[in-house]
Amino acid sequence: MKKFFAMMVASISCVAMLAGCGNSASTTETTTESAQESSVASTETAENTEVGAPAEPVTIDKLTIGFVPSRDPDEIVTATEPLKELLTTELAGLGYDVKEVDITVGTSYEAVGEGLSAGTIDIGLIPGGTYVLYEDGCDVILTATRDGLSIESPEAKDWNDNKPTEPTEEQVTFYRGLIIAGPSEAGQAISEKVNNGEELTWEDLDGLNWSVMNSSSSAGYIYPSLWLQDKFEKHITDLSHAVQADSYGNAFARLASGQIDVLCCYADARRDNEEKWTTEFGRTASIWDETNVIGVTDGIYNDTISVSKTSDVMDDAFKAAVTQAFINIGNSDAGKEVISIYNHNGYVEAKAEDYESERKAQELIKSMN
Repeated sequence: MKKFFAMMVASISCVAMLAGCGNSASTTETTTESAQESSVASTETAENTEVGAPAEPVTIDKLTIGFVPSRDPDEIVTATEPLKELLTTELAGLGYDVKEVDITVGTSYEAVGEGLSAGTIDIGLIPGGTYVLYEDGCDVILTATRDGLSIESPEAKDWNDNKPTEPTEEQVTFYRGLIIAGPSEAGQAISEKVNNGEELTWEDLDGLNWSVMNSSSSAGYIYPSLWLQDKFEKHITDLSHAVQADSYGNAFARLASGQIDVLCCYADARRDNEEKWTTEFGRTASIWDETNVIGVTDGIYNDTISVSKTSDVMDDAFKAAVTQAFINIGNSDAGKEVISIYNHNGYVEAKAEDYESERKAQELIKSMN
């Protein structure tokens, strides 16, 4: 399967910025470099894009932005409150007088996709997997860039030997999904096996209590499923004990309490929950001491900003203005602080073709059901 993905990635044009990662170290380095080069090129293109302001100011009574619940909903709403003024100001400079910006957090990833399709949400910050599932009802306009991480390896033991994971200044357009074991007895036992260099078996994994996200979550479901398929010809639905969490925060709380043994998440999720681990979650040792990586997925293309095809306000001219506005926000210090809630550091223009590997992933998931 990894060879299949490598071939598929190579076939996509460089403007796609795709950074799916192959099996060998050399493949990973080559693909990562390609993604970084195309990311820079796309950034330069985006910065030079001229958005023609309308001859007369256009009034938009209300603009609704939907976020997926990858973090605690209250935390997202609080952190993104300044986005309302930032976006209003940027759009005003582009000829659009937006009277109200409404920020909502969906009850699920699917809820945001359905809102975009229905036109009740104008703009959605959604993962690539959610975009692909709902692309009949929405258009992708931007891909997020994020800080690279101090560890970049397809091998679980490398993540354990070199922890904690720290951000770097290098900007990337991909991330990995991790399968992380916690402090439960079973979690510690499988961690020890990985760190001793022993091969895991399906029986090892099937005996654990798992936490996964919903089926459109790239890091929380889709790519861990592909990892299981590649390693064991199995799927998440084949696991005897797997429960769905409504947010990564809740999943880590369950991991800390021992209710689950392992969870599926994005690569820097432990950084996002490091403080809560010893406060809200009640642990005494650090999250880095009590958790270990037992599985690493292929590279996942970054989150999208997508816009509704059925929104009453989202015509081509306004779509271009929204695109430029978010690029400008991502280039400002105040904007970077707001979008950091999703580990975004900026945005580059995107096209539907950029997410072809995500479509292939979705097709494979469907074939496993």
